[in-house]
Amino acid sequence: MVVHPRYPAICVESHSHNPLALVAAVREAMRLAHVENSEISRFSDQALTAPEPRRVREVCRSWVIVDENGHLD
Repeated sequence: MVVHPRYPAICVESHSHNPLALVAAVREAMRLAHVENSEISRFSDQALTAPEPRRVREVCRSWVIVDENGHLD
């Protein structure tokens, strides 16, 4: 199943396996793209309440394009 992110024009590159580093990168990319603070907060709430790292990455991919170690998701 292909998931189309809410913000397909935003692409985040992540080299860390730490899901919190990915969340921080997505937040920064959203800020740089001038996404409203309320949307960034909404993303943060969803990502930071995810029960496991795999789910955190899924939440990130539902909001932006994620390139993890050269592999676009």
